[in-house]
Amino acid sequence: MLRTSNTAAQALSAIALSLSISAASAAPARFPVVLDTDIGDDIDDTWALAMLLRSPQLDLRLVTTTYGKAEYRARVIAKLLTVAGRTDVPIGLGAGGREGTGKQQAWVEDYALASYAGTVHEDGVQSLIDAINASPVPLTIISIGPSDTVAAALGRQPDIAGRAIFVGMQGSVRRGYEGGAVCPEWNLRANIPAAKAALMAPWKQMVITPLDTCGLVRLQGARFAALKRCSDPVIQALLENYRVWAGKNSIDELTESSVLFDTVAVYLAWPGAKPLLTMEDLRIVVRDDGTTALDALGMPMSVAAAWQDLEAYYDLLVQTLSGEHPGPVR
Repeated sequence: MLRTSNTAAQALSAIALSLSISAASAAPARFPVVLDTDIGDDIDDTWALAMLLRSPQLDLRLVTTTYGKAEYRARVIAKLLTVAGRTDVPIGLGAGGREGTGKQQAWVEDYALASYAGTVHEDGVQSLIDAINASPVPLTIISIGPSDTVAAALGRQPDIAGRAIFVGMQGSVRRGYEGGAVCPEWNLRANIPAAKAALMAPWKQMVITPLDTCGLVRLQGARFAALKRCSDPVIQALLENYRVWAGKNSIDELTESSVLFDTVAVYLAWPGAKPLLTMEDLRIVVRDDGTTALDALGMPMSVAAAWQDLEAYYDLLVQTLSGEHPGPVR
């Protein structure tokens, strides 16, 4: 078996990270995106929103909720946007209902959605349609939850697919949770008809990170400790949300992240090549049980099938979250 020394491995990781940064920073302009999220359930959506807010290549035009609990989810979004000084970003109350709470409720217990200084759209489905129609260039939907809101938008105006790019944390192609067997991934299983509508739509471009890649991401050790030392208010708010979600008494009790599935979708939305990942052009179908499968008659999409350098992605993720991303906006 070929063994690589620690020094050589670190050098390879540094090269891959440099390539990823160079590809991102070569972009001529910021790319318009909408985040569609079921934030407030699993904590990885909150990590993804923080990463998006710290990604200078992306121009966040709107955040929509999905999979119900719209007002609770919007309060989490609004409070984090306020902490980040980004109340210019509108929020849309998406499909699936308004009522309900989740494990981050304590963080927004005293926060009223009416206090948000930005715009809150009561009809988040229409706000998504309007954002796509108003964009002079193809807008990217970063989908990191069940597809209730995206499917509802397609139901109202199917032709938006031809004017938008879909980047999703969706499916299980060759590996499942914890590297196990292929299985129904949550974002599909939660609403299978909506998943079929979203993943089978004729988007201008479609890119997904299935469990094969996003299911392996977890920050540990010195990298997680570096974020705990970071004084940036967004990072402190992120860690406080994680503390509440995890049921800990203090941030000091947190020693590593949970699996950060959704951050990979944000990375995939960055312009340029993705040298840290092996991307494959595949045809995918969504089966009636919520699994995804390779099929010659399926929809063509670009799939993040495997990691080229997961260690370099961890470094890039920490740099981005902490506001040290070196890619300038031009």
